[in-house]
Amino acid sequence: MKRIAALVRRDALRLAQIVVMEQGKPMNEALGEVGGTAEFFDYYAEFARRIQGEILPSDAAGEQIWIQRVPIGVVGAIIPWNYPSALVSRKVAPSMIAGDTIVLKPHEMTPLSALEMGRIFHEAGVPPGVVNIVCGAGELIGHAMSSSPDIDMLTMTGSVPTGKRIMQAAADHLTPVSLELGGKAPFIVMPDCNLDMAVRAAASSRYMNCGQVCICNERTLVHRDIHDEFVERFLAFSKSLRIGDPMDRRTDIGPKVSLAELEKVERYVDAAVSAGAQLRLGGRRLQNPPTPGGYWFEPTVFTGVDPSMEIMNREVFGPVLPIMGFGDFEEALNIANASRYGLSAYLFTDHMPTIMKAVSEIQFGELYVNRIGPESLQGFHVGYGDSGVGGDDGVHGLEAYMRKKTVYLNHSGASPVGLMPYGG
Repeated sequence: MKRIAALVRRDALRLAQIVVMEQGKPMNEALGEVGGTAEFFDYYAEFARRIQGEILPSDAAGEQIWIQRVPIGVVGAIIPWNYPSALVSRKVAPSMIAGDTIVLKPHEMTPLSALEMGRIFHEAGVPPGVVNIVCGAGELIGHAMSSSPDIDMLTMTGSVPTGKRIMQAAADHLTPVSLELGGKAPFIVMPDCNLDMAVRAAASSRYMNCGQVCICNERTLVHRDIHDEFVERFLAFSKSLRIGDPMDRRTDIGPKVSLAELEKVERYVDAAVSAGAQLRLGGRRLQNPPTPGGYWFEPTVFTGVDPSMEIMNREVFGPVLPIMGFGDFEEALNIANASRYGLSAYLFTDHMPTIMKAVSEIQFGELYVNRIGPESLQGFHVGYGDSGVGGDDGVHGLEAYMRKKTVYLNHSGASPVGLMPYGG
């Protein structure tokens, strides 16, 4: 695993170029992704000395009870197109340190990053059969994996409909699943915050990877006392961003990944306009793309929205942001929590009682206070509701790749004499 991390760093530029070519994110972001790709292996390699069992006292003399953590077996992993390199590591590294083997299916639009990681695994000396990469359509390969009796655990990052199909197929064999699905992250801005920092953070979180991140700022809720000023600053900052060739390190925003994704964003924008939202910026395909080809969409901002609008409830996954005012923090919490998603939420305030109220009452698996993502390796990336079950990263994410075995060891030499059996 240490050799894998070193080889990823050695080949970082090549790996980043592949990410840019097949996915479209700007080069600086791709290099950051590849850095994370290496870090997953460094981090989980540390657990070679940290996977612990337990020894418990028994009710009988001359006996011990052991609880061991053992490999779960064969892991089936399905990853999406938005982080085609880092998500390989997010699934393979914990599987490898737990002692599992893994069958990984990359998205059909972005298989090259996974295959390049396969080359690195081979060069690092990973034995044959430990990591297996299978490319193909999700309807074929994904269904075969999720319905197979030979898969002992399924881990998937992707859309809600796909996650539900995987869970249904896995039910036939009672295969455990870990699903990280979509999000509709609220970004709450209170009047006491550092406004410049909040504006920059809101924009970074919205436009990162052209908005194609599950933890992206999908709906910004701003206190009415600062709403107009926030909007004007946000519009100015959005206009300053450079849309350009993603291979150019000066580029801030690249293209969408596919025509289908571009058309989906257009449908959300058209529906918002029809519903009465006020279009303040963008709203259409780029008229003069910086490079030939590609699926370009302008940074787009709406105001005059209300919580019932589709743009406030459905995951857009593009560079489109609705901004809504609120009167008090209780109203903001109610709007934030009125969602079928529950992955990530953001709060910008310096008021400690407000922070603690959010910690207690916001119904999301992750809460970022006065900062934005990405999430940390040692944390736990977990969603509520339609955002999934299980989770990734840290010691809690690693638990999914192991199961527990209980051993009752009688070392007394005497015949066991005990209570009447009551177990199953």
